[in-house]
Amino acid sequence: MDDSPTDLHDGWNVSSPEAQGLDASILRGLATQFEAWPEANVHAVLMARNGTLVYERYFTGEDRAWATPLGRVTYDATMKHDIRSITKSVVSLVVGAVRARGGLRDLEAPVFSFFPEYTDLWTAEKAALTVRHLLTMATGLAWNEEIPYSNPANSERQMLAAADPLRYVLAQPLVQPPGHVYNYNGGATALLAAIVAKVSGDPIEALTAREVWQPLGIADFDWMRYATGMANAASGLRLRPRDLAKIGQLVLGRGAWHSRQVVPTSWVAESLTPQINGAGLYFYGFQWWLGRSLVERREVTWAAGVGWGGQRLFIVPSLDLVVVVLAGLYENPALQPVVGEVVLRRYALASAMAAQAAH
Repeated sequence: MDDSPTDLHDGWNVSSPEAQGLDASILRGLATQFEAWPEANVHAVLMARNGTLVYERYFTGEDRAWATPLGRVTYDATMKHDIRSITKSVVSLVVGAVRARGGLRDLEAPVFSFFPEYTDLWTAEKAALTVRHLLTMATGLAWNEEIPYSNPANSERQMLAAADPLRYVLAQPLVQPPGHVYNYNGGATALLAAIVAKVSGDPIEALTAREVWQPLGIADFDWMRYATGMANAASGLRLRPRDLAKIGQLVLGRGAWHSRQVVPTSWVAESLTPQINGAGLYFYGFQWWLGRSLVERREVTWAAGVGWGGQRLFIVPSLDLVVVVLAGLYENPALQPVVGEVVLRRYALASAMAAQAAH
């Protein structure tokens, strides 16, 4: 199978790696590596450099759609894939777009001010919870997504099953003062989606369609919904791999796609600025992970949307690079960060080696 992307007239310019300053010989070994490593269960790998799609490879492997087994799937460019919690990063872009139109001006606004229907859950301590705390996963609310999603005690799973998901989130007790400690919380994103819906008058799926899908030319997508009918903003999107790469290019372009400003540059910059110490050695922005990798003794910093099962969207500004990795590692959490790092390092190495050759 060829790794060269095809011009599908979907908004992507396509090119060879060499034309965009990459060492193609390093990239060619990537597919061979994954074909010899079935445990990685990679489904798609794409890369864009300088705003141009230069690498695209699809694989066959076991997969699921929202926890429903699909069996072995042979992927191609036309097929949608779960992006899981990269959905959170998309919601962050929508928040920025809504702010640009005059909604949600104050990130310090109390969360409960948007939900008068839940005043019975209000406490003086919870009054300190703000929109900014939702964006940075620093709610202080009791929440546990560290245990597997197969465990009924997982907080996101309980939110999915709740008769009223928003009430479930807001009813959680405070265990830390808001703003002090990062704790990964899909409920925070559900509240963000509900807030922008309230201030704009449109549900999150309509807002996303207008503010993101339409300007990027994204027409084929699915939203998982709660039992209430509300779209799952924490982890419910399925997208084509090329369309996910467009999200990365939009962020790399500081909110612009093909010279059209979709999301304010200032919002993208703030979203990718470390706001709080996140999980492990990572920082966290506004629903984006911020980290670094070491390639040929060179530190490469990146921002990423991260989804369960090995879904990764890397943005590397210093290399003008977007990387998409989609996989089916739902039962192998230890491999999830490894596979994404293998791809990112190879692309960064291809850039570094090409730069050395040029000098």
